[in-house]
Amino acid sequence: MRDPLRRRQRGVTLIELLVAVVIVGILGMIAYPSYTSHLVKSRRAQATACLQEAAQYMERFYTTNLRYDQTATTSIAVSLPTTACIQDLNGRYVLSIASVSANAFALKATPQGAQATADTQCGTLGLSQAGTKTITGTGTVAACW
Repeated sequence: MRDPLRRRQRGVTLIELLVAVVIVGILGMIAYPSYTSHLVKSRRAQATACLQEAAQYMERFYTTNLRYDQTATTSIAVSLPTTACIQDLNGRYVLSIASVSANAFALKATPQGAQATADTQCGTLGLSQAGTKTITGTGTVAACW
């Protein structure tokens, strides 16, 4: 015979459900900031790669025209091509020529939108014809590049 006071438990109790929700919440609080930090760093790495690609373009332009600012035969100013790398950064960074002369150039990648808000450590990234890397944020160049 069965004891009427001993019933077989079926399903999940409220306490077990609350413990599971608390554990998931704690894991979420730890994982989400790490995830967003990883996104910021990976987008910054993509921007540095695009800056280096644009610098290579500028060097090829110089090899062809013997100057960075315009073609040898016309006064048409140099502009960065729309590469796949630059298109992938759309909405996160804007790559542009900060300054250009016959013998020098400086490129910059300016963060946009959520990237600008989240990446205060590095800010705007810069690269010159001499390979000089710059940032406008509060961090160090070595950490950002």
